[in-house]
Amino acid sequence: MFAPALLAFLVFPGLVAILAPPLIAYLDPWRGQVCAPGLAVMLAGAIVLLWCVRDFYVSGKGTLAPWDPPKELVVVGLYRHIRNPMYVGVLLSVSGWAIYFSSIVLSAYVVLLAVGFHIWVVVYEEPWLKSQFAEQWHVYSEAVSRWLPRVKPWNRL
Repeated sequence: MFAPALLAFLVFPGLVAILAPPLIAYLDPWRGQVCAPGLAVMLAGAIVLLWCVRDFYVSGKGTLAPWDPPKELVVVGLYRHIRNPMYVGVLLSVSGWAIYFSSIVLSAYVVLLAVGFHIWVVVYEEPWLKSQFAEQWHVYSEAVSRWLPRVKPWNRL
């Protein structure tokens, strides 16, 4: 099961948050001076992302890949504060790249990713979660926001 988890990580967030940003920045004719604090934001996003991938694997008994989704509803760790911390981690990481490279094009990429993630979550993920975890999903989604984190962790399931 570890191999599918690693493959899913490399394919999805790996391409979006690790490979694409420096390539986009390289092609950005308006790129500014390197801004080191972007590395801290990038690192924070990577930590959030890795934490969530681990929770999917350990608690959910699956991966972030559509071909091997979690078998259990993941409501541990950062998922106690926000329903989509993995996407937030990716957005933080890509925002870190945008800050690091002082890139307006990468900043636009962050906005496009955020819109794309929101559409994907609303159109595909949430209906799928509702179909798989019915009552658990209903209780969880009523208590934990899609994008705005709770200060106090939720722990009702």
